[in-house]
Amino acid sequence: MLFSGGQDSSVCLAWALDRYERVETVGFDYGQRHAVELAARETVRDRIRDRFPRWAARLGGDHMLNLRGFGAISDSALTGERAIEITERGLPSTFVPGRNLVFFVYAAALADRRGIEVMVGGMCETDYSGYPDCRRDAIDAMELTLRLGMERDFRIETPLMRATKAGTWAMAHDLGGDALVELIVEDSHTCYVGDRTQRHDWGYGCGECPACELRANGWHDYQAAVEAAG
Repeated sequence: MLFSGGQDSSVCLAWALDRYERVETVGFDYGQRHAVELAARETVRDRIRDRFPRWAARLGGDHMLNLRGFGAISDSALTGERAIEITERGLPSTFVPGRNLVFFVYAAALADRRGIEVMVGGMCETDYSGYPDCRRDAIDAMELTLRLGMERDFRIETPLMRATKAGTWAMAHDLGGDALVELIVEDSHTCYVGDRTQRHDWGYGCGECPACELRANGWHDYQAAVEAAG
């Protein structure tokens, strides 16, 4: 499980734990501007283990890979001090070129050593932030490349690929009820600027960056659907 400690990967971790007998997590230190999400990874894992006994025995080891060399060559608002905006290429300045592709190469090398053939990622095409490596076409191409290049029948699963952010909240509730929703609100981290000082009804964040806006809008749409359902 490619696990960042954010909302999407936290829901996907629960999704994987609900389906597989053993799930290992892998995270990546690629020189992020803040270490908040790296700390959130440990917290979310600990909370899931403590609050969901049926998943605790399935939650395996965690692996942290150092990709700072990769992050250093990227001109991104996630790895350097620059404004969060749309660039002349029409892409968000938070886009780290090829990040998800590199993640899967490293994850596959680790999975090969561990004898694992299924990788799970929280990429989302429906409600994404403009990152081309979140599209299922890109993931399919990477899956084929890894199969050919490593002679292993890898499968990449992306359970959120067609989900809206509201759908992601709903999936969390379907998997773990109010307890999982509350865990994700309180302990996961999505804000691009790493703000944990402001607590909103949807969780912590600056409330202004694109990641916070997506999370907040999805939360409000989810709550509206819950209220409409009675």
